[in-house]
Amino acid sequence: MCETMSSSTETSNGDQAVVELIVCDASRSSADAEVTASEEITPLLIQSEKPKINIFSVSYSRRKPREQVIETETLPLTRFLLWMWNGSRYSGLICMALSSTIYFIMELISDIFTVQSIPLFETAFTRCTIIMILSYLWLRRSGQPIFGPTNARNLLISRALTGYLSLFSFVFCIQRLPLSQAVVLNFTTPVMASIMARIVLRENLKISDIGGLACSFFGVLFIFQHMFTTQASNSNVRESHHIYAILVGLISSITGGINFCLIKAGAKASDQPVVTLFSFGVLASPAAAICAFVFEKLVLPSLYSILLMLVLGVLAFLAEVFLARGLQLEKTSKVVNVQYIEVALTQLWGIGSLKIAPLFGRLLGCFLISLSVCYTMFIGPDKEMNDMA
Repeated sequence: MCETMSSSTETSNGDQAVVELIVCDASRSSADAEVTASEEITPLLIQSEKPKINIFSVSYSRRKPREQVIETETLPLTRFLLWMWNGSRYSGLICMALSSTIYFIMELISDIFTVQSIPLFETAFTRCTIIMILSYLWLRRSGQPIFGPTNARNLLISRALTGYLSLFSFVFCIQRLPLSQAVVLNFTTPVMASIMARIVLRENLKISDIGGLACSFFGVLFIFQHMFTTQASNSNVRESHHIYAILVGLISSITGGINFCLIKAGAKASDQPVVTLFSFGVLASPAAAICAFVFEKLVLPSLYSILLMLVLGVLAFLAEVFLARGLQLEKTSKVVNVQYIEVALTQLWGIGSLKIAPLFGRLLGCFLISLSVCYTMFIGPDKEMNDMA
């Protein structure tokens, strides 16, 4: 193979012909071509040298598949709890709905498992003590200050005082009034809470909020209308004592409404709703013990009664945690309306189990409460609360 390549070109310059001879080095040109070709092929060779990753080339340890299966089993529950606690714009309403459902379950357990009669203050002492212990363990486990931050302690003390005053008044009321009247007075607490939130917390009370609360409260009146008239006609309580007991029930409702506002303010100031439970338990537990010793005859419960009281105490703790969390996240007038779902669930269970008669007033009351709560959930949280959050 020749190493040189020659070519000639002939040009004319006037009358003279000029012949140019161009000599090219073939070996050099071929070497340059090979270098250029090698530079173009080199990236392809480098990419092809990288290891291919597929299901056959990756090595797995034997324990990873098992651990991965366990994580996929627990992960949906964890995600659901996180979503319910703070992952959704509906978290406040959902927490309050869950709190009311737990209270309904407590009534259901108390109705199914009949035990010996325990005085009310003794029952209150047991539940307050369980709430205090569980909230203490919760705060220690999460590393939160037991008595809350310094700027929130006045709110927590006021919450404990108003909470126990409301509880003491309700116990006094339920001992001296027919059950239906005491329950109706107790369910004026959400209405009082909305009014107090407008006065104390300066929350905006919209017409839709007022309409929802009015619809739910009229539902309660329709549900207890028959019991209200029957028990009132059969009651032998003197009129002066009756009015006095109703006034005490109203005091319980008003202090309960103020207590809801203080729970909301204390939970926001401390950024931990469980702190409000611990402050209440620290005061309410010894106070309930004193009231049980002074006003009632102590009853030694059986083992079966103790177990049932422990279960109800734990459920009461969970219900109070979700209640405080709902108040912390959501506007008061909206979230307290969801509380009425407890009455509707109780009545529907009684009608379904044939324990109470399906009267028109009860069905209408359940329909009004369900309509009001569904409307509140459909509207969703308030935009002002979302902006503040």
